[in-house]
Amino acid sequence: MKLKQFMLSGAMLLCATTMTAQEKLPAFPGAEGFGRYVTGGRGGTVYHVKNLKDSGYQSLRWSLAQNPGKPKIIVFDISGTIHLESELSIPSNVTIAGQTAPGDGICIADYPCSIHGNNVIVRYMRFRLGNKNVKKDGADGWDGFGGFDQMNWMIDHCSVSWSIDECLSVLGNKNTTVQWCLVGQSLVAAGHSKGNHGYGGNWGGSGASFHHNLLAHHGSRTPRLGPRPTTQLEERMDMRNNVIYNFGGNGCYGGEGMNVNIVNNYYKPGPGSPTDNKGKRIAGIGIRTNSYIATYPDYAPALHLWGHYYVTGNVNSMYSDVTSSNWTVGVINQVNASDCDGTWTQATKDSIKLSEPISFITTTTHSAADAYEKVLQYAGASLHRDSFDEMMVSDTRLGRASHTGSGNAAGFVNSQEDNKPTGASSTWSAWPELNSEASLTDTDGDGMPDEWETAHGLDPKKASDGSALDASGYTNVEVYLNALVAEITEQQNEGGTPMGSIIEIGKEPISASYNICQMTSNGDGSFVDGFRLSGFSSTSQPAYGTSGTIKLSSSKQYTITMPEGLSINKVTILGYCNSDGQTGYLGELAGTEYGENDYVFPARDATPSKATHTISLNQPVSKQLTFTPKGNGQACYYITLHVDQTTGIQKLMTPEHQDNNCYDLLGRKVSDSQQKKGIYISKGKKYILN
Repeated sequence: MKLKQFMLSGAMLLCATTMTAQEKLPAFPGAEGFGRYVTGGRGGTVYHVKNLKDSGYQSLRWSLAQNPGKPKIIVFDISGTIHLESELSIPSNVTIAGQTAPGDGICIADYPCSIHGNNVIVRYMRFRLGNKNVKKDGADGWDGFGGFDQMNWMIDHCSVSWSIDECLSVLGNKNTTVQWCLVGQSLVAAGHSKGNHGYGGNWGGSGASFHHNLLAHHGSRTPRLGPRPTTQLEERMDMRNNVIYNFGGNGCYGGEGMNVNIVNNYYKPGPGSPTDNKGKRIAGIGIRTNSYIATYPDYAPALHLWGHYYVTGNVNSMYSDVTSSNWTVGVINQVNASDCDGTWTQATKDSIKLSEPISFITTTTHSAADAYEKVLQYAGASLHRDSFDEMMVSDTRLGRASHTGSGNAAGFVNSQEDNKPTGASSTWSAWPELNSEASLTDTDGDGMPDEWETAHGLDPKKASDGSALDASGYTNVEVYLNALVAEITEQQNEGGTPMGSIIEIGKEPISASYNICQMTSNGDGSFVDGFRLSGFSSTSQPAYGTSGTIKLSSSKQYTITMPEGLSINKVTILGYCNSDGQTGYLGELAGTEYGENDYVFPARDATPSKATHTISLNQPVSKQLTFTPKGNGQACYYITLHVDQTTGIQKLMTPEHQDNNCYDLLGRKVSDSQQKKGIYISKGKKYILN
């Protein structure tokens, strides 16, 4: 018998990284980075968006609001631009499949769209905000797309432009990926109360991957490596294979206290880029200084904390010395030594450079030069690129700036209207026309067209087929969604090398720490990751103070119930006393009592207004942890539990060598003697044995 390669036009099960029998199922073929294993709306109800209205039956807003908290998959039976009348929020456990739109695809316009939930997948969507409604509603916080302080996101092949603040900001989250997105032309003088902006985005998080994205025509923050208070002590970010064109101002900077890989990115200065030393910038790193903490006390735990950086393989198309000396020219020479409170010493320089990358989840990695070509070909909503994305790609490739707003450096605009061609008609719109086609018939509404179901042996009149599992492990509707973009997924990863680690089924690594705070609260006394806080007098529902803290009664003992298998050896509390002129203190933790001078928290009107204490426990604690706030007023605590790293940790597998074994469609390894006629998987491809 002989193995023959089997080419399936519609159901590519595997991405460029070979998936062993033990690996958890990725979000979809081609999902990589820390958000690789997000499930989104898998197994949930399918909702069809049938109109372009802001709200109402079968609109996008209506679809997202159905069955709150339950898994749902959003598909589109129409293409075009949805002009919002208010901000749009994406909740938890959702997959938005923009690739299903018949025709040119979907665009969200006029108001921001943000993610306000956990476990979210967004693919092949456009978010083109614009400044039409700035004067009417105020827009200081208007990003084009993104969000913060959540967990488990996968943002794939989205196009984002024309923001008032940042175009695409994703930070303060856990386990997120932004991949193959096109982020172009943020707005400079667009009505922000602080004046000129034009920023690409804030990027960061505890387990955050940003790879194969194009950032073009931004006045600064390309990106800003940005910690949030929620993750500032556990920032882990992998940034690779991005293309950064015509970056202005400070370019890429920040990274205070962060652990970052900056690998094989392609920096291409444009006509609006700095011609001084900042034009050579890979990243301008820094710290949280005394003056910064005085203004933003939530960042006090990271005062004077330097990050750690692995920097290699990056290319600057204009300055060869950056390409040949990433670290010295692109990083060290970019530090503003006068703004480091005297901490920029030789010892600091030696300590912040990593010789090995921080751990990250498997990501296909190209050389910077190859990534440049791949990103220009496939980034953004590239199933059907609109004219604006074509302009961004063309500008990048040709090194030009097609449009410039008044008073700006070349390529930076103040409004989407600055793109209006000379001689354009009065009906011209900055938002490209997205033509719609007739949608395919889906009799049972399960998200799969009748003709596709019939061709794949499914029943077009049986809605439950959609959530049934295919042999690949995906639901049938996921197989269909993945098939729509299988060719792009396959071609974009060609020539790359899988790097990083995978997570095995049943062996997820335990986080180094867990937060009990507003951002992780489910609102009923329970918290993400299976924690519960009890002890509230009148209700199980907590109230919140500033900086994500939880309000707690003085002299009242509280109990944190933890998931099985966890062992805590250290606790960090960021807190304050919620009364003017009064102080509080930690009276008890894990049965150990403390005095009023041991772990003190200042009054809310004091300077600084918060204190952070880290307490090592006498012995590791599991199952339940008690604590008692004391003092002259209500306490407000943000609690971080640190895991005893000697228990529960499972080592990630690292695919250093290609797996040459053969597997059946259920993922079971089979030897040559066990092989019978059928379909098998080897080296990431399907084969027929006949």
